[in-house]
Amino acid sequence: MNTLTDKPASQATPDNRSALYTLMTVWFFWSFVAASNGILIPLFKTKFNLSQTQAQYIDFAFYAAYFVGSVLYLLVSATLKTDILNKIGYKNGIIYGLIISAVGTLMFYPAAELKSYTLLLSGLFIVGLGFSLQQTATQPFMIALGDPATGAQRINLGGAVNNLGGTIGPTIVSLAIFGSIAADAAANASVESVKVPYLIVGALFLGLALFFRASKLPRITNDEDVEVGTGVLRFPQLILGMIAIFVYVGVEVTIGSNLGEYLAVTRNLTSSQISPFVSLFWGSMMIGRWTASIPNFNLAPNTQRILTFIVPFVAFGIVLGVAKIGGSDISVMLPYALPILVVIGAFFASGGKPVRTLLVFTGLGGLAMLIGLLTTGDIALYAFISGGLFCSVLWPSIFSLGTAGLGKYTNQGSAYLIMMILGGAIIPVIQGLIADTIGIHQSYVVALICFGYLFFFAIQVERVLRKQGIDFDKAVVSGKGH
Repeated sequence: MNTLTDKPASQATPDNRSALYTLMTVWFFWSFVAASNGILIPLFKTKFNLSQTQAQYIDFAFYAAYFVGSVLYLLVSATLKTDILNKIGYKNGIIYGLIISAVGTLMFYPAAELKSYTLLLSGLFIVGLGFSLQQTATQPFMIALGDPATGAQRINLGGAVNNLGGTIGPTIVSLAIFGSIAADAAANASVESVKVPYLIVGALFLGLALFFRASKLPRITNDEDVEVGTGVLRFPQLILGMIAIFVYVGVEVTIGSNLGEYLAVTRNLTSSQISPFVSLFWGSMMIGRWTASIPNFNLAPNTQRILTFIVPFVAFGIVLGVAKIGGSDISVMLPYALPILVVIGAFFASGGKPVRTLLVFTGLGGLAMLIGLLTTGDIALYAFISGGLFCSVLWPSIFSLGTAGLGKYTNQGSAYLIMMILGGAIIPVIQGLIADTIGIHQSYVVALICFGYLFFFAIQVERVLRKQGIDFDKAVVSGKGH
């Protein structure tokens, strides 16, 4: 089992909340950078004369790094015959990951000077490599701070901060690169415009590494005889979870990353004008995760129900506020209140149960993609963007269910799941290829197929875990871990 200052994680005290809040800080930057790729894609497409497929290499480089990082982690662990993360500790894993990411941002300077698309991709790859190590360490760390059955709730809390970064990131990066949202701002910008913004991000990474170095996070270790190798792959829930993470990250990234091209084709917007809609997509993730985080505060049931109505619109207000500060007309975004009402209903229907949550949210996500494919105008646009609402709570449910019952293999299981963030590299390129062939609108059929698999995963993983005597939904209903 994982031990937390010589106590089982299931006996973690309220003092662990300070550790949880410290860990949440690193989540901000994961989405800040990932969401900002949605601004880089149309910019680089124009400046480097790329096809939509080639422009998606930005996401390929960034998310492929998660796969490579996880493979390296497993290979080093196998070579040393010990779980390397267990040896150095989760805290040091996060610190080293931040330093690696900082090195990646430094590459933007020479890459922009030389106007080298390859070097820019290399810089993003190294940033992603650091994120891979950070995520492999952070998520099992957060699960170990309390009962595993409620680990999804703690990860949702981190996700709430994560998508605040995703909401703010596109607007800040867009203003830093273009200076304004005027149509001619994109034409006047150059590749060199990315140098300073990403140097600042690198400095922030280093500052955060120092913050973690000084923090008093508890040391979590695995006191079981950890085996290194592929033994963990005998667990069917992990295999199903790996495919689900691949598909989930793929659908989340592909909806947002192809949004710039969709807006260019359907609304004739330039890369300097798309940030409000990119922010709305990633803000949708924030809306969902803030709402999903409410149970972490152990409030009275009636208070939780009231907040389930209020919090989504508070988060939506922040999205609108960011867009307004960026100089956008927010009136065109007000109809998005309707999908938010739908997601509020989804939270009441799912009841905080991981399996039911997957079924409800993936079902609605698939329905939203179908509506988008069959319609045009605002309805289609907001149907596609609402995919962010329905993706918002999938990661923690998939991660918790995929690592359920792994015991001494939990760290390795986590690495295999992080490895499958590779979906964010592959699926957007697939959609880019389809967009170049049949059109950007029709290419969103890729997202529909992805939600279909995730719905299947929810049904199948529940069967697998019940055969092993594990029922997460029942554990959550009984209040275990609160």
